[in-house]
Amino acid sequence: MLPSEFPIKQVRATYPALADGHAYLDGAAGTQVPTPVIDAIATAYRSGLGNVGGAFPASHRSDAIVGACRAAVADLVGGDARGVILGPNMTTLTYRLSKALAGPGDEVVVSRLDHDANVRPWTQTGATVRWAEVDPVTGELPVEQYADLVNERTRVVAVSAASNILGTRPDVAAIAEIAHAAGALMYVDGVHATPHGPVDMRALGADLYATSAYKWSGPHIGAVIADPALLETLRPDKLASSTDEVPERFETGTSPFADFDGVTAAVDHLAAMVPGTGSRRERLLTSMAAIEAYEQDLFAVLIEGLETMPHVTTYGKPARRTATAYFNVAGHTPRQVAERLAKLGVNVWHGHNYAWELTAALGIRDTGGAVRAGLVHYNDRSDVDRLLEGVARLG
Repeated sequence: MLPSEFPIKQVRATYPALADGHAYLDGAAGTQVPTPVIDAIATAYRSGLGNVGGAFPASHRSDAIVGACRAAVADLVGGDARGVILGPNMTTLTYRLSKALAGPGDEVVVSRLDHDANVRPWTQTGATVRWAEVDPVTGELPVEQYADLVNERTRVVAVSAASNILGTRPDVAAIAEIAHAAGALMYVDGVHATPHGPVDMRALGADLYATSAYKWSGPHIGAVIADPALLETLRPDKLASSTDEVPERFETGTSPFADFDGVTAAVDHLAAMVPGTGSRRERLLTSMAAIEAYEQDLFAVLIEGLETMPHVTTYGKPARRTATAYFNVAGHTPRQVAERLAKLGVNVWHGHNYAWELTAALGIRDTGGAVRAGLVHYNDRSDVDRLLEGVARLG
């Protein structure tokens, strides 16, 4: 499907929030939710839910919801439903898993490209930390450096599949080849990558792949997907009374079952974005490829428009990137730019956006970071035009 054939009008009609007339270019921080997801969550609550493992129908409904949610997330990323860990968000799950994966005596490799949620949990394990550096001009994460960073003591290599501010898509598979050759595990932060194109965690070489449903039209739920055999070898902190089964041993407390139903609905929504046939996994690959092509076509207009304005500085020129722009406007702080655009009905984020190490490498963390405008599949040309018109006025 050509980008021009993407059914953007039909897609936008499924998102009630878009009716307020704002240009939602803040998707990199969290997307709006379509009607099927809202309906699924409401229906789950109306139907009656109980905690899992009980003898009564409301509990059985929760059991089914959890199983369906694991299967849906596995289909989205190409993983195994038996290895899908569900939780409140990627940060919480990464902290939980980092303690089970690394500690004193180990080494971990983290990168300056990553969101802090895939950096700080590893640096706080007590393991020796080695840093992969970013090219501050291109925004690329050179693969070659990993040959010097990874050794027989490396337990985990943590890396992002896409930068949440520059959109950089590093060669994760090549990094994984180096890591696996040394016997290390790959923990891949797919939070920003997953909404913007097809994902195959096995092709990436990810031993553990993290994602957040609220970045791809779902509720605020996080997930980490791994081979269940790997999870069997890990012993997280847990209550003595809670199950030791995998993946449940990594999930603490009572889960938000209705939200899990919303996650499944979000995956089904993505799978039906464009016409397709076959299994849900096959339909997802078709839909996500169409989403990627559409977003890249629209992003070309956005980034070219910004780069032609003399009063705008953009950051990063990676060879492969998501539809995410990070920029500053001369004479205005990032916050001032965001406030001016908000008055024009354009929603953008400003600041470091938790890319703590990367904004320091770019030399802008201590001066307020920059402005981030990110496209997702429900944005259209009018959103881009309004952003460019608003930024042009600031010149």
